[in-house]
Amino acid sequence: MKITKYIPDMITSLNLLCGVVGVIFALEGKVSIAFPLMLAAAVFDFCDGLAARMLNAYSDFGKELDSLSDVVSFGVLPSVMLVNLMKVCTFSVSWVCYIPVVLAVCSGLRLAKFNVDDRQHSSFIGLPTPAAAMVCGSLCYFEAFQPGTFITVWAAGKVFVPAIAIVLSALLVSEIPMFAMKFKSGEVDSFTKGKRISFLVNVVLCIVVVAVLRLNWSLAILLAFLMYILMNVVYACLPSKK
Repeated sequence: MKITKYIPDMITSLNLLCGVVGVIFALEGKVSIAFPLMLAAAVFDFCDGLAARMLNAYSDFGKELDSLSDVVSFGVLPSVMLVNLMKVCTFSVSWVCYIPVVLAVCSGLRLAKFNVDDRQHSSFIGLPTPAAAMVCGSLCYFEAFQPGTFITVWAAGKVFVPAIAIVLSALLVSEIPMFAMKFKSGEVDSFTKGKRISFLVNVVLCIVVVAVLRLNWSLAILLAFLMYILMNVVYACLPSKK
């Protein structure tokens, strides 16, 4: 029995652990811990796939474990963070505050679809759950550590946060093609490579702008993933490159 074939599953389990602990802290309103745990989960989510490719240790068990972990880390955790954001910013616990829970449901649907969709080997159909989670997590973190901005004003209303949750939920289950940052030789066309390079350039620009303006680092993550969504929506509206 080769122990190496279990390494990807062990890494995936760390993703799940970060998600579960993150939810606990999110329920306590401790976004300062919950968001870094989400980031750690994203790192483990990337590394498990990388390890599986390097060790040639793919398995149906690992595939299912990965999706179950992602539901927690990138579905339940961001939903709880948004619910708590609404409660804090609106000073209420009305039913409107729980609208972001729909994000967790659509994340589950998105991941179930991914597991049975043969079209998503080198790209995605619909918004990846980690991308949606990063938008939510970075938004909550930025609002917590850089209050007094326009985001705080918007979040104080009863429309902004629910609207974000609904839009992201719709993108999760949509049929919009979205490029992946999976680097596999010989499987990517030049147009997709161009998308990736353009995205990475924009990420660098976001980091530079945030650094120059001396804003909280989480804003760079928020802007980067909003850019990812915008780019894919624009590309989906362009004539097909075939």
